[in-house]
Amino acid sequence: MSMKTVLPSGRVQPRFAGVCTFLRAPQIDSVGPASKPVDWAIYGIPSDAGVTFRPGARFGPRAIREASQYIKPFLIEQNVNIAERLSFADAGDSQVSPYSCKQTLAEVAAFAAKLGDSAHTKLLAIGGDHSVAYANLKATWERRGKPVGGFSVIHFDAHMDTVDEVWNEKWGHASPFRRAIESGFIDPKSMISIGIRGTLNDPADLDFAKQHGVTLITFDQWQTNGPATLAAFVSKLGKRETYLTFDVDAVDPAFCPGTGTPVAGGFTSAQALTAVRSLRGINLVGADIVEVLPDRDVSDITSTFAAQLMAEILGLSA
Repeated sequence: MSMKTVLPSGRVQPRFAGVCTFLRAPQIDSVGPASKPVDWAIYGIPSDAGVTFRPGARFGPRAIREASQYIKPFLIEQNVNIAERLSFADAGDSQVSPYSCKQTLAEVAAFAAKLGDSAHTKLLAIGGDHSVAYANLKATWERRGKPVGGFSVIHFDAHMDTVDEVWNEKWGHASPFRRAIESGFIDPKSMISIGIRGTLNDPADLDFAKQHGVTLITFDQWQTNGPATLAAFVSKLGKRETYLTFDVDAVDPAFCPGTGTPVAGGFTSAQALTAVRSLRGINLVGADIVEVLPDRDVSDITSTFAAQLMAEILGLSA
């Protein structure tokens, strides 16, 4: 049975006071034995060693923590109080090696492997660039007993992230899902990528995903039949274990300017949140939110979106 999460009331303790944790959740080491194991461990991955354009997402976890101070536990659209239905805690930030993508991923996976109870506690990782999704997927896959065939994946992004390598680097943010498919963490025939758009170096950049059976919904397709396609995909999942990964560049830079690889013509923030809420009923076993770059943000609107998204993802589990 899930325990509650004790959050400080914003009407008692001001939201600008106290220790700055994700969603004002307790720090994982302070959660008492009666409340263990927590349902979700939320942790930061301050790494952007894998970026191919603008760096700075290493500061994303801090910015999102700050923005999340204003998030309350009751989600109106989902009609659920995540603090009443779930126990979750802030597990701090993983160790990273800023000069090595591959070493960082190994350190993150090792850090995440020890959080909470491996058989029960799920992992919500906050990046950092999208390369870190590989590490959270690896840790989740191992903690779930290394399921044969891998997880189903719902992927929001402007990019497929299945390029083999960039600048002789195979572990950067252009490649996490190619590496995860090769490693057996993902079933590509049960993966859907939503919001893909813009320009490519070469159309062959899409070949790996297409050849391995990944369902691709460009943003233009989303506007015609995307919601119905996603609903049909979710319906077929049943109770299959599913991982959710959300790159904030899926959202149009008018609504999420704070990212390193912005692409015009994407979701509004409202559309993106509605799409995530439509996933209620999936068997969510892990998730990540990535690519928030505070130095490119305007009035913290990208961090604010990411903080709201955190709560909505927990709402899916609640």
